[in-house]
Amino acid sequence: MTAVLQVTDLAVTFPSDDGPVAAVQGVNFSVAAGETLGVVGESGSGKTVTSLSVLGLLTDKAQVSGSIRFRETELLTASPDEVRRLRGNQIAMVFQDALTALNPAHTVGRQIAEMIEVHRELSRSEVDERVHELLDIVGIPNPAARSGQYPHEFSGGMRQRAMIAMAIANEPALLIADEPTTALDVTVQAQVLEVLERIQDRTQTAILLITHDLGIVAGVADRVLVMYAGRDVESAPVDALFAEPKHPYTRGLLASLPRVDRRAGGDERLHRIKGNPPSLLNLPPGCPFWPRCPHAVTGECDQDRPPHVEVGVGRTAACVRVDELPSWKDDDDD
Repeated sequence: MTAVLQVTDLAVTFPSDDGPVAAVQGVNFSVAAGETLGVVGESGSGKTVTSLSVLGLLTDKAQVSGSIRFRETELLTASPDEVRRLRGNQIAMVFQDALTALNPAHTVGRQIAEMIEVHRELSRSEVDERVHELLDIVGIPNPAARSGQYPHEFSGGMRQRAMIAMAIANEPALLIADEPTTALDVTVQAQVLEVLERIQDRTQTAILLITHDLGIVAGVADRVLVMYAGRDVESAPVDALFAEPKHPYTRGLLASLPRVDRRAGGDERLHRIKGNPPSLLNLPPGCPFWPRCPHAVTGECDQDRPPHVEVGVGRTAACVRVDELPSWKDDDDD
């Protein structure tokens, strides 16, 4: 499949009083039309910085290198006008907190209409009709009346759906969803995710889904990119990754999930990854995960940054010991 978005060797560094912060270091991935790529990892792993790089929304002080290619356009060298023409039109984003992303001084319908008016030349009645259509698509009842209400008059789930309506207003080829279900109860989460899937089926939009929730990734993603300390450490089709994770960090993440096949009660506790993520100001040599890795070997894992190794069809892992690790089942039972 032809990639809608191709990211190659992306690196982002921010200046600070203590020195440069290497937030993203050599990340590679692609997303095709109609495909959902789930990006997972602990807080501070570089997920959101990566997505903001695609949209060109980083601070001017950020140093960005590598390549971000949207179809035939190289976004890192495109002019500000070119990026603005794409942003909100062909590339759109659903932000994490709808309450802070929406303007409290304007009605929901006016904010969605503005997204349309910036990129299309339509009459006022055509814009209003489109706004009502979008609110109906995302499952907001009585869209004509609701479009005249303000964000504070919407529930959390409805605000999130209104943000999705705004993002899909111009039927973008790429939709970036940054924690779109954070702070929502599981029922509303399911509704929001169903909206995204329905939109994708209708328009073949490529979706870049950033989340901490591995359950969501398992349910809606086609492929998964695992990030740690600003680097991509594993990439795989979703079924293959959950069946047999290859990188020790991915194994740790999956082992931390509650399991319905484990005995309730008793002394058994959830697994946790020992230690903390490293400071991006002072990364350790070698693999950034080795100080926390149960399979690390001194003199091997702490020397050079591990390359990405092919570990199956369409999947890679950045681990020098990937061929020596026990199977996931044996590792999980320890």
